[in-house]
Amino acid sequence: MALKTFNLDNEAYGKFSEFCKENGLSMSKQIEIFIKAQIEENPKVREGYLRKLELIRKGKFIKVGKFEDFNKRYS
Repeated sequence: MALKTFNLDNEAYGKFSEFCKENGLSMSKQIEIFIKAQIEENPKVREGYLRKLELIRKGKFIKVGKFEDFNKRYS
């Protein structure tokens, strides 16, 4: 394993650092996972996610039209 240095926005770094601490995650491991996902030619998507996505696509939707129509109907 190699030690690498990156320049990051302080605010983004702080928020991500806090997120990792709160969730018991290794910040460096999360960065490694992100980089690997970005360079994969055929990203692996979990089968369960694809099933949920298909159910959402086939779901019942309500046509609301323009914002004004939505506002009249739901205000």
